[in-house]
Amino acid sequence: MLENSVWRQYHKDNNFREKLSEFYKQGVEFMISDDKALYNVLKAKLTKKELKLFAMDSAHVSEEDMKEAFSYTDEELDLAKKKLYKKMIQDKVHLSFRPTAVFLED
Repeated sequence: MLENSVWRQYHKDNNFREKLSEFYKQGVEFMISDDKALYNVLKAKLTKKELKLFAMDSAHVSEEDMKEAFSYTDEELDLAKKKLYKKMIQDKVHLSFRPTAVFLED
């Protein structure tokens, strides 16, 4: 499952649940339990570039490799990371990873 995802390009496992848990400083039990559904929410809330940047940053890819992948300068990479993490802390993104969010959208 999710073998060809952007996440798996930079991570050996589908550990996005754990990385989100670390970022939000809460347990994985507070997130959607189905990996595929959780990843789909992640893809829906972030742009392709943002998702790739999150995957690369959480995999501790070097800054040089990230700049090369996105054709960014130092300043552009810093700005992109700030925008990504600012977006991720917004309630409309953060709360969408909770199990109740799936039922509300149906």
